[in-house]
Amino acid sequence: MTNASAVPLRRWLPRPLPDTPSRIFCLPYSGAGASMYNRWPDTAGAAGLCPVQLPGRENRMREPHFGTYEQLAKDVVEALLPAMDRPFGLFGHCSSALIAYEIAAVLQREGLPMPRTLFCSSQVPPHEGPYGSYLTMTDDQLRAELVALSAGDIDDSVLDLVTEVLRADVEANKAYHPAEPLLLDTAITTIGWSDDQEVAPDLMLGWDQYATRVRRVVLPGVHHTFLDAPAQLLTHFAGGMASDD
Repeated sequence: MTNASAVPLRRWLPRPLPDTPSRIFCLPYSGAGASMYNRWPDTAGAAGLCPVQLPGRENRMREPHFGTYEQLAKDVVEALLPAMDRPFGLFGHCSSALIAYEIAAVLQREGLPMPRTLFCSSQVPPHEGPYGSYLTMTDDQLRAELVALSAGDIDDSVLDLVTEVLRADVEANKAYHPAEPLLLDTAITTIGWSDDQEVAPDLMLGWDQYATRVRRVVLPGVHHTFLDAPAQLLTHFAGGMASDD
């Protein structure tokens, strides 16, 4: 394990830590940083929404890439454990749903507090992956995807750096393939999007093998609709954190 605890908590959690009854730690997907949640509110019901900043991007660009999901999960647990002092959840979309799962797995193996709910959006269950169009793309294709997502509003020098980050993240995704499901002592809410062309909701059914309490939700929208924090998504966050039922 790297010395993640030596990095100030504010580097991992760039928003002020909310003093709410519960918290949801929100992981960025491949190539992105905590700023991907800039359009999100600070809370969903009584749960504070806490974007997590990963090393090697944005204000942590000078730090080395995290390497593997397994190493990253250990580092996140070491760094964020002081903020897990009340009921908490983990949210991940696409590749970061796998990171959220691995964090929960580390917490369980080490006998630490478990998330009340693991919110997994647009991702196949870990043992059925790796899965996704980015995994087979060349660097030029990844660069083109970033240009499209930013609507061309990104400087070439910045684009070069972000493409490097995205490539490293994609390689970590490709290397992550747990052999079999781990039954977690938590609830799981799977979130599919009705018009998602990247991960269709029916590809997410295997998450049932990871918990005895699994809710399957399909919301209207496409793969990136979640970035706008639709009201229905926030409602499911609030409900998932309200109790253990």
